[in-house]
Amino acid sequence: MGEHIIKLPDVGEGVAEAELVEWMAAIGANVREDEVLAAVMTDKATVEIPSPVEGKVIWQAAKVGDILAVGSPLIRLEVDGPGNIKPGEAMETTPAAAPVEAKPKAAKAPKPAPKKPATNGAVAAPVGANVSLKPSPSGAPRAEGDKPLASPAVRKRAADAGIDLRRIHGTGPAGRISNADLDAYFESGGAAHARSSAYTRKTGVTDVPMVGLRRKIAEKMAIAKSRIAHITYVEEIDMTALEDLRAQLNKARKQSQAKLTLLPFLMRAMVKAIGEQPQINSIYDDEAGIVHQHGGVHIGVAAQTPGGLMVPVAHHVEARDLWDCAAEVARLSEAARTGKATREELSGSTITITSLGAMGGIVTTPVINHPEVAIIGVNKMQVLPKWDGQEFRPRKVMNLSSSFDHRVVDGWDAAVFVQRIRALLENPAMIFIED
Repeated sequence: MGEHIIKLPDVGEGVAEAELVEWMAAIGANVREDEVLAAVMTDKATVEIPSPVEGKVIWQAAKVGDILAVGSPLIRLEVDGPGNIKPGEAMETTPAAAPVEAKPKAAKAPKPAPKKPATNGAVAAPVGANVSLKPSPSGAPRAEGDKPLASPAVRKRAADAGIDLRRIHGTGPAGRISNADLDAYFESGGAAHARSSAYTRKTGVTDVPMVGLRRKIAEKMAIAKSRIAHITYVEEIDMTALEDLRAQLNKARKQSQAKLTLLPFLMRAMVKAIGEQPQINSIYDDEAGIVHQHGGVHIGVAAQTPGGLMVPVAHHVEARDLWDCAAEVARLSEAARTGKATREELSGSTITITSLGAMGGIVTTPVINHPEVAIIGVNKMQVLPKWDGQEFRPRKVMNLSSSFDHRVVDGWDAAVFVQRIRALLENPAMIFIED
């Protein structure tokens, strides 16, 4: 028997460190070659680290939320054969207080079956786990400070059903609770108890560490609010003509074409408005005191994902027509939602759109995506009675709430920019006129 050290690999050009966001293999677990051991995050891209060998996990370098340098030890496996640890190296990577090896709860098996990718947050049980003898899905709750292990998807599902995860027996590694465990709990009638105890006093306090994407979002927001002098300009836009046009275009679209939403029209309107005010499409290096005006219009589209807010980028929108914009937004949104967006797809924006869709409220105060100088916020659309000089008529109305870096963009210029977008959206035929 020997030991094999796996170090944090180079996860991207120019990246020197990464944050550990999840362990997929607990201490004591048997893993196969190519099985995912951990997930790390750099910027907003999450990278899975597979095992190059088969073995048993006997040591982990850090806890979730820690920052690791590229090339530093990540995990150590006990393997058949000599392993890859050179004399003296094992002592260098072992903490002063050697971790106690956690024995797996399931019966030990000689060969674990490879895990299949889990799309619902569940973790496959290792071979040897007595899966046919199901333990009671519920029981005495864990202590208030004992946080049950579960994926975010499982936690949300339990919260929506009013279920305390501390009452559920987890069959995964280290007692991790899966969707299958939730299903067993529902079948046992535990959900009825959860509903009947809806008015039970709750005194526990849960400490939720800011890790992964949530930490990145917090850092970006703090920088943006502390370094950018925000000014927000709100304007009402009559969307009736554009909505009629959008409905007609979608009705006549080809099967290969993406469905048109409001965003492609707004993107094309922004391109035309930027052509008249190029300073809006800028990156401000406030440390060097330089405003970089970009010729290419690279629009970030803020998207809410299960893990938090992400901003995939549609590059060179100035070179895309309406249908191409629609297809790119759909592709990027899906990549962000499923966690498959690449580093390149999540960087390089020069201006951003943010939208909460039907929940967009009447007015918002968007936070600029630093170091950009403008962000365009889409609010919800509603039908309101509007006076046309003779009578009130129903019109589809929507507000744009847009924020600008007042260090770079004067209030007058911000108003001119938004008014130009308004004119284009209220008269959508103008969007298609070549300059």
